[in-house]
Amino acid sequence: MSTITMEKGVHKMNRKVLSISAKRQITIPQKFFQTLGFGSEAECILRGNELIIRPIKAISGGEFSEQILAELIEEGLSGEILLAKFKERQAQVRPAVEAMLSEAEAVAEGSRDYASYDDVFGMED
Repeated sequence: MSTITMEKGVHKMNRKVLSISAKRQITIPQKFFQTLGFGSEAECILRGNELIIRPIKAISGGEFSEQILAELIEEGLSGEILLAKFKERQAQVRPAVEAMLSEAEAVAEGSRDYASYDDVFGMED
Protein backbone atom coordinates (compact mmCIF):
# COMPACT_ATOMS: atom_id res chain seq x y z
CA MET A 1 0.00 0.00 0.00
CA SER A 2 1.13 3.54 -0.60
CA THR A 3 1.79 6.16 2.02
CA ILE A 4 -0.64 9.07 2.15
CA THR A 5 0.44 12.49 3.42
CA MET A 6 -2.32 14.43 5.15
CA GLU A 7 -2.48 17.86 6.81
CA LYS A 8 -3.91 18.03 10.33
CA GLY A 9 -3.77 21.56 11.66
CA VAL A 10 -0.16 22.65 11.37
CA HIS A 11 1.19 19.09 11.38
CA LYS A 12 1.77 16.87 8.38
CA MET A 13 0.79 13.27 8.92
CA ASN A 14 1.95 10.30 6.92
CA ARG A 15 -0.60 7.50 6.92
CA LYS A 16 -0.24 3.92 5.82
CA VAL A 17 -2.65 1.04 6.33
CA LEU A 18 -0.88 -1.95 7.88
CA SER A 19 -1.77 -5.63 7.87
CA ILE A 20 -1.97 -7.45 11.19
CA SER A 21 -0.85 -11.08 11.15
CA ALA A 22 -2.64 -13.94 12.88
CA LYS A 23 -0.08 -13.52 15.70
CA ARG A 24 -1.09 -9.82 16.08
CA GLN A 25 2.19 -8.65 14.50
CA ILE A 26 2.71 -5.62 12.30
CA THR A 27 5.67 -4.41 10.27
CA ILE A 28 6.70 -0.79 10.65
CA PRO A 29 7.16 0.71 7.18
CA GLN A 30 10.86 1.24 6.45
CA LYS A 31 10.43 4.97 5.81
CA PHE A 32 8.79 5.45 9.21
CA PHE A 33 11.33 3.16 10.90
CA GLN A 34 14.28 5.14 9.56
CA THR A 35 12.75 8.60 9.94
CA LEU A 36 11.93 8.03 13.61
CA GLY A 37 15.21 6.28 14.40
CA PHE A 38 13.87 2.97 15.68
CA GLY A 39 16.41 0.57 17.14
CA SER A 40 15.75 -2.88 18.55
CA GLU A 41 12.99 -1.78 20.95
CA ALA A 42 9.79 0.25 20.73
CA GLU A 43 7.43 1.68 23.30
CA CYS A 44 3.72 0.91 22.90
CA ILE A 45 1.23 3.29 24.54
CA LEU A 46 -2.56 3.13 24.71
CA ARG A 47 -3.96 6.69 24.77
CA GLY A 48 -7.74 6.85 24.57
CA ASN A 49 -8.64 4.93 21.44
CA GLU A 50 -5.17 5.29 19.89
CA LEU A 51 -2.22 2.94 19.93
CA ILE A 52 1.08 4.81 19.79
CA ILE A 53 4.25 2.99 18.84
CA ARG A 54 7.41 5.02 19.15
CA PRO A 55 11.14 4.35 19.37
CA ILE A 56 12.80 4.14 22.74
CA LYS A 57 15.48 6.79 22.96
CA ALA A 58 18.36 5.93 25.24
CA ILE A 59 18.95 8.71 27.74
CA SER A 60 22.09 7.70 29.51
CA GLY A 61 22.79 10.92 31.33
CA GLY A 62 26.04 11.18 29.39
CA GLU A 63 24.63 14.27 27.73
CA PHE A 64 25.23 16.21 30.94
CA SER A 65 28.49 14.57 32.08
CA GLU A 66 30.69 17.55 31.34
CA GLN A 67 28.38 19.96 33.15
CA ILE A 68 28.06 17.64 36.16
CA LEU A 69 31.83 17.23 36.41
CA ALA A 70 32.44 20.96 36.09
CA GLU A 71 29.98 21.69 38.91
CA LEU A 72 31.50 19.03 41.19
CA ILE A 73 35.04 20.29 40.57
CA GLU A 74 33.85 23.84 41.24
CA GLU A 75 32.49 22.52 44.56
CA GLY A 76 36.04 21.41 45.36
CA LEU A 77 35.52 17.67 45.04
CA SER A 78 38.22 15.29 43.81
CA GLY A 79 39.28 11.66 43.90
CA GLU A 80 36.89 9.00 45.14
CA ILE A 81 34.42 11.54 46.51
CA LEU A 82 34.24 13.21 43.08
CA LEU A 83 33.58 9.85 41.42
CA ALA A 84 30.87 8.88 43.93
CA LYS A 85 29.07 12.23 43.66
CA PHE A 86 29.34 12.14 39.85
CA LYS A 87 27.66 8.71 39.73
CA GLU A 88 24.97 9.91 42.15
CA ARG A 89 24.12 13.02 40.12
CA GLN A 90 24.34 11.23 36.78
CA ALA A 91 21.77 8.69 38.04
CA GLN A 92 19.38 11.60 38.73
CA VAL A 93 19.40 12.82 35.11
CA ARG A 94 17.18 10.16 33.52
CA PRO A 95 14.36 10.36 36.12
CA ALA A 96 14.41 14.17 35.86
CA VAL A 97 14.19 14.09 32.06
CA GLU A 98 11.41 11.48 32.18
CA ALA A 99 9.45 13.64 34.64
CA MET A 100 9.84 16.69 32.39
CA LEU A 101 8.68 14.72 29.35
CA SER A 102 5.69 13.35 31.25
CA GLU A 103 4.73 16.84 32.38
CA ALA A 104 5.13 18.20 28.84
CA GLU A 105 2.91 15.42 27.48
CA ALA A 106 0.22 16.21 30.08
CA VAL A 107 0.36 19.90 29.10
CA ALA A 108 0.12 18.98 25.40
CA GLU A 109 -2.91 16.78 26.10
CA GLY A 110 -4.53 19.63 28.03
CA SER A 111 -4.76 17.67 31.26
CA ARG A 112 -2.33 19.97 33.06
CA ASP A 113 -1.85 23.73 33.18
CA TYR A 114 1.40 25.18 31.95
CA ALA A 115 3.60 28.03 33.08
CA SER A 116 4.78 30.66 30.64
CA TYR A 117 8.29 32.09 30.53
CA ASP A 118 7.03 35.17 32.35
CA ASP A 119 5.41 32.98 35.04
CA VAL A 120 8.74 31.33 35.73
CA PHE A 121 11.16 34.23 35.31
CA GLY A 122 8.94 37.28 35.79
CA MET A 123 8.30 40.17 33.47
CA GLU A 124 11.26 42.06 32.04
CA ASP A 125 11.53 45.70 33.09
